[in-house]
Amino acid sequence: MDSLLLKLREFFVVPKPQQYLSCSTFKTNELVASFIDFLLEVLEEFLGQRYLSRFFTAQMKPLLKNLKFLLIILGDTPFQGTELEETNNILAEIESIANEAGIFFHSFFFTTDLVEETKIAAAHSILLPKFNMVKENIKKHCNTFSPPSVTTRNTDLVSIFIVDSVLDYLNHLINHKASLIVHVKDEITTLRKELHFSRSFLRDVEVQQSKELIKCVMQLRDLAYEAEYIINWFAAGEVPVWYLALRLSNFIQKITLIKQNHASNSLEVVESPFEVSSQVVKSIPMVDEIIVGLKDETMRIASQLVRGPVDLQIISITGMPGLGKTTLAKKLYNHSSVLNHFDKRLWCVVSQTYERKRLLIDILCYMTNLKEDKFLEMEVEKLGENLYKNLKERRYFVVMDDIWNIKAWDDLKIYFPKDKTGSRILFTSRNKEVALEASSDGIINELPFLSVDECWDLLEQKVFGEALCPREFVDIGKQIATSCKGLPLAVAGIAAVLANMEKKESLWKEVAASLSSYIFKEQDILELSYKHLPIHLKPCFLYFSAFEEDREIPVKKLLSLWISEGFIEKIKDERSEDVAEEYLIELINRNMVQVAKRRSDNGVKTCNIHDLMRDMCVRIAKEENFLKVIEDEVSIYEQHHRLCNHSYPQHLKSRLFGLHIRSLLGMSESLFIVSRLSLLRVLKFSDRKGYIGTLEFLVQLRYLEIPYLSLLMSERLENLEFLFVTGQTTNPAFSNMPKLRHLDLETPSRISKDWKIPQTHSLETLSGVLVYNFDDEKILRCFPHLRHLKCHYDKSWNDCPDLSFLTQLESLKMTFYGWKVKFREINFPTNIKKLSLSLSFPCERMSSVGKLPNLEILKLEFLNFEGENWNTHDDEFQKLKYLKLRNLKFEDWNTSEDHFPTLERLVLESCDYFKSIPSELGYIPTLQMIEVHSCGVSVRESAMKIKEEQEENGNEELKVIITGLK
Repeated sequence: MDSLLLKLREFFVVPKPQQYLSCSTFKTNELVASFIDFLLEVLEEFLGQRYLSRFFTAQMKPLLKNLKFLLIILGDTPFQGTELEETNNILAEIESIANEAGIFFHSFFFTTDLVEETKIAAAHSILLPKFNMVKENIKKHCNTFSPPSVTTRNTDLVSIFIVDSVLDYLNHLINHKASLIVHVKDEITTLRKELHFSRSFLRDVEVQQSKELIKCVMQLRDLAYEAEYIINWFAAGEVPVWYLALRLSNFIQKITLIKQNHASNSLEVVESPFEVSSQVVKSIPMVDEIIVGLKDETMRIASQLVRGPVDLQIISITGMPGLGKTTLAKKLYNHSSVLNHFDKRLWCVVSQTYERKRLLIDILCYMTNLKEDKFLEMEVEKLGENLYKNLKERRYFVVMDDIWNIKAWDDLKIYFPKDKTGSRILFTSRNKEVALEASSDGIINELPFLSVDECWDLLEQKVFGEALCPREFVDIGKQIATSCKGLPLAVAGIAAVLANMEKKESLWKEVAASLSSYIFKEQDILELSYKHLPIHLKPCFLYFSAFEEDREIPVKKLLSLWISEGFIEKIKDERSEDVAEEYLIELINRNMVQVAKRRSDNGVKTCNIHDLMRDMCVRIAKEENFLKVIEDEVSIYEQHHRLCNHSYPQHLKSRLFGLHIRSLLGMSESLFIVSRLSLLRVLKFSDRKGYIGTLEFLVQLRYLEIPYLSLLMSERLENLEFLFVTGQTTNPAFSNMPKLRHLDLETPSRISKDWKIPQTHSLETLSGVLVYNFDDEKILRCFPHLRHLKCHYDKSWNDCPDLSFLTQLESLKMTFYGWKVKFREINFPTNIKKLSLSLSFPCERMSSVGKLPNLEILKLEFLNFEGENWNTHDDEFQKLKYLKLRNLKFEDWNTSEDHFPTLERLVLESCDYFKSIPSELGYIPTLQMIEVHSCGVSVRESAMKIKEEQEENGNEELKVIITGLK
């Protein structure tokens, strides 16, 4: 037994690098920090036991607080290096006291010769004086600490956002924590003033290429990260005011030196040849993606798809990255001949990280419009059987985009029926061998490079649009086009730089000169696009490295993450969400980001980036220490600001205590210790099961995506703004979240009456609230600033819903459980712009909807009209632009073009009882598109008749899309 206790004692002293191979590369401060973290974990777990007396807990807390302070010190800059003798001396003292604390814990837990009170008294008499002694030496060291030189990597990421973040923290301390900073208020005020001044020359680096200026800016960024670290730990109550005072003095000295260096070098200004306009384009072009040189390929492959044998056939598009394989496949997917020929169309992205179950779920979700939760518990074979049954006896068209190897097709091919219906599978692949192995009688289309003339045509269109290129730019433009080596992606990247550049021939020549010096690689061209992004867009673009390859990214969550990270500049009288959307539009217009799906108002619903662009994004994010995607082993000792884990928990050498981590994305709760994450602003869980634990230490948290909520979240998450609950929750209450603006409950839930909400609550978006009775509806009155609401009324509700009190509401979705629910009237807010309804409602009462003065988007789904006719009138729907009718139970629609004078898009889906589309609608001057999905023959024929009538009258612009034949 004694030998076992002696062996256990080895775990309660700081390990030596030579003892363990895994420790051999770590510095002393890293090993000591890891050991103290271990002691804290043991002590916190022990103090969490309910049977402990209050006296015992109170006596142990000083040890806990002192150890935590030492851990934070080890993560601070003055104690990171080992070049100075004074630093090494203090590190040796901290290691010694950590060992003594470890020996005490070992003795306390594993020896019985002394009573607990005696052990604790001994610890207080020995350890606490030593803690005080090391604090005195820390004070002396910080007073004299001056690193030999401020060194930093020369990077392209100029982080204005981190300076703004520190300014926010300082303002919060001054305005809301005045009593805590009485002794350091002058220093905080001085630092705030100096940082405000520094922002003025942060932007200078965008148009000046002085190496000294860039060095000053990088030093300022590093200083801001240092300041954020200490200020946040102070706000969390873990750093004493005396240490904050010392470090504030250090920061002010540093920033003074940086300003002096900037002043001495500001006379040597070198104007950048790539000066970029930072003007925000507030609208997204609705034109199709430009395709040059592929017209013949489009027509040829479209013919292959709709003609030829009745047997299932595989058609392939192959070629190197960036040639436009996916772009061409999208064009074919939406080609009119394809739309009218196939009963079912499916699009799936296979990619390099293919996983069979995930792909089958994606296909079924796409095909059935159901959420993935419906399929997650199914076995692979059941999923495949589902797919087979849905395609059986149908003429289907499936695009398998970015397929890397034959295994993916071998795994899936048994689920595609061979019914001799003329079905087609379209591959896009970098690897021609995949197409050859997949089918002996398939057709392979190899995409060629563009000619020099085609490259110039594409460049000209992307830079100048429909306007002609000025004569003086033609020769230099063709020279640039030649440098793109026939690769459309390269042309798009260069075009984005030129389009956002002042139209000067000299600047174009500078671009051409730079390109001619490259040994051509696709990444060179892409990186040029990145380097010429305005500085406010660089962190936003690099954040795409956090998302998995070939995944569509929900824009709502993306913008919420940008705001939470502090990337979005605060502009007076503008909402952060609107500014963030403008940033996204800029990236789209620069061809850095692609639109995947659009909303009904033509805004961007989901987006993604090209594979090559993402590869570059991940690489630069890692080089800049901006974000690390966990794809190999990562240590707790590395000072990462953001960590993203998609599916590699095994790569973490140890649990994260995260002294410097600002964001954790896609994490399992077991991978980190919450109490050591005080800087955390973003936390996104991937695990939908398991115990999350307390979040009370995360005082800086802005964004939380979590699998479930307890009945009452008691944590004081005073800065939380965005909360997404991806799983089950019951009657949640959020009493301590005064800044919460967006709450999204994936599973509809009632809001608890325990939620004590002030009338000034800032909630703007509420999604997934369940309404049973008037009390539930009354809770909604506590949110006067709501702009977006998705609510579900229970079948037990039998009163008239009244939401007219939500005077700022712009978007409303009302779903009613149970077809027996029938309403004679609904009182809507008059400011509504977007309305989605699913309920039983009298036809004549639709006039109340039609008379909403600001209504632009209307979606009627599963609407059980009482009566067989829908009659509209002259004074209704005067601003409506988008109308979607899905699964409606009425036969005739009596209307006129005057009843919908501004309608742009009409969508009908699965309206089995509906007879025909009124021909009068074709004469609406603003109408651009009619879509008919899974409707009867008469509806399809009426849509085509409207198109023919309009073409006879000279209207060639009206588009009619018909899919899902019945």
